[in-house]
Amino acid sequence: MCLLLLWLFMTIKTSCKVYLIDFSCYKPPVSQKCTKEILIKNAILMKKARDGGLLSQGTLDFMRKLLERSGLGDSTYMPEIFSDDQRYTPSIKDSRREVEMAIFGSIDKLLAKTGVRSEDIGIVIANCCIYNTIPSLSSIIVNQYNLRENVASYNLVGMGCSAGLLAIGLAKQLLQVHQNTFALIVSTESITENGYLGEDHSKFIANCLFRTGGAAILLSNRPSDYHISKYHLLHTVHNNTSRSDRSYNCILQEEDTAGTVGVTINKDLLTAAVSTIEANLTALGYLILPMTEKLLYVTNYITRNLLSGYKIQPYVPNYSKAVDHFLPHVGGKPVLNELQKTLRFSDAVMEASRMTLYRYGNTSSSSIWYELAYVEAQGRVKKGDRVWQMAFGSGFKCSSVIWRAMKTVDYDDNNPWTDEIAGFPVTLNKCEPMPVFFEPTKKN
Repeated sequence: MCLLLLWLFMTIKTSCKVYLIDFSCYKPPVSQKCTKEILIKNAILMKKARDGGLLSQGTLDFMRKLLERSGLGDSTYMPEIFSDDQRYTPSIKDSRREVEMAIFGSIDKLLAKTGVRSEDIGIVIANCCIYNTIPSLSSIIVNQYNLRENVASYNLVGMGCSAGLLAIGLAKQLLQVHQNTFALIVSTESITENGYLGEDHSKFIANCLFRTGGAAILLSNRPSDYHISKYHLLHTVHNNTSRSDRSYNCILQEEDTAGTVGVTINKDLLTAAVSTIEANLTALGYLILPMTEKLLYVTNYITRNLLSGYKIQPYVPNYSKAVDHFLPHVGGKPVLNELQKTLRFSDAVMEASRMTLYRYGNTSSSSIWYELAYVEAQGRVKKGDRVWQMAFGSGFKCSSVIWRAMKTVDYDDNNPWTDEIAGFPVTLNKCEPMPVFFEPTKKN
């Protein structure tokens, strides 16, 4: 019996701790900066260059109103092809150049910062929603950095803005199997071939919100990396409401009535987002909320059911008692407003998200890393702090990841905010809601 117990003790593997050694965000060259006025001008020129047509005045007015009220500033970045007003005939080569600039730019900085050798990386996970090339992005990374032949490589496509945190969850599971190794995660998006130049307003929303960006993240399960890592991974929570037609169809790539492909964002998005996020909050709250908040929530729930005739408001737990930094995906201004209202967070709590939306726009799954870089650049991450990243996207899906800071984060030359953080936060103008937001153009 003693020998059997000893054998079980020696063979059963305990769960590995997962550490985030460091991460890096891609900052495109200044030549790719795009103001709101330039974006509109280029849309007109690209439409003319592509098929000799003109965008209607109604569509141009819609774009102007949308951009004015989007929460984006005038220093976001667009792919190189969007600055070429003589043509808009994007090729596979143009798309590949866009994603390679973001991927290689972020990985090069990450490897330089950490000193990790390419041959020591055992897991690679790349994610990009719309762009799906052959060979895959993960294969492009393996080839570029000459990774070893037995590297475990995965490529996530079509999973929207939540894919970056889904990749963290996948890496966590893989690191429980592949011992003593590093996992490289790369998140980006491709805009080059996805500029919509039709007349369906619901498909212009993606044009106006999404921008160029990317991030590379290095995870480790090696105990020896405990002292050099920035964060310790505590929790990952993922949920998916795709079984609901309303959630499934709220963000959809499809043709308009003229056969022009675009991404439709319809009026069901806010409803789908709220219901999916609420389910994620419930699961996460069970893991991180202090007992007092759980008791208050349960008491309120029971009371509302027993006294259903009375209008008792649901109790919203105070998540600020469980985390020090809340970093939700920037999405769009209406989604951030609704999230802030639901969780009753202050403007200070939402600052990193709103400033990221203003400075970099919606860079899809990499947005949350620009947010974390923002709070680091502000010197706000202290040893022991808990960081909550939340991302949501098409499907509809929502993911939450909780990290604990292993140390106080110091100054970093490679932080994308470093050379301009003194100018933030900026004061955002209050404006009216977005025009006809999430409503498709009515057919005649």
